[in-house]
Amino acid sequence: MPPVADSIASRYHSLLTNIREQEQRFNRASGSVHLLAVSKTQAADRLREARAAGARDFGENYVQEALEKIAQLSADTPDIIWHFIGPIQSNKTRDLAAHFHWVHSIDRIKIIQRLQDQRPTDLPPLNICVQINLSNEDTKSGTSLQEARTLCAAVSQMDRLCLRGLMAIPAPCHDHEQQRAAFRPLAALFNELKQLYPTMDTLSMGMSDDFAAAIAEGSTMVRIGTALFGRRN
Repeated sequence: MPPVADSIASRYHSLLTNIREQEQRFNRASGSVHLLAVSKTQAADRLREARAAGARDFGENYVQEALEKIAQLSADTPDIIWHFIGPIQSNKTRDLAAHFHWVHSIDRIKIIQRLQDQRPTDLPPLNICVQINLSNEDTKSGTSLQEARTLCAAVSQMDRLCLRGLMAIPAPCHDHEQQRAAFRPLAALFNELKQLYPTMDTLSMGMSDDFAAAIAEGSTMVRIGTALFGRRN
């Protein structure tokens, strides 16, 4: 039976089709861009719907909310890959280290060291992306392009962490070419750093309103919330 029109399942499959079309449009390899379902403020049952449709990677912004969902979903959907994509408070790093597979929002040395020290030894290394504040917005987390080099070097020295890539959230913009221009410096830095660090394979950029431009500039992971789950209340 096909998914109900405008259901989470139908939106998920439409998004995948769109992503594959953008890959072809911009001469990207088919399947080279992954969809990260941004599930903050969504109830656990809605994550189950998305998982049933095929989504496996879920991004959360708030630690306590995420921990509740992880507990609710661990029994019937144990194969979910949990990504933390929100600002990091120092007092939450132990929970991040113990319960997540990825952290995308690293922006200072202190957090790197705490995650290294607190990652349980029976778990594989925690996948890390360094977040860059491309637009120098006071309201957003992230480091500078220059400082990102220092943070990537620090992560690469940690045995309980695995340096996977870079992440950014540019200022909102509705012009495709301006969106591409905003992503370009991050893509250039990513291409530079992945020559130094063989584990770097992830450029986490692009959301519901700008993922086509992100794919054009080399994104390997787009973070989609609204276009998948609908507008939040």
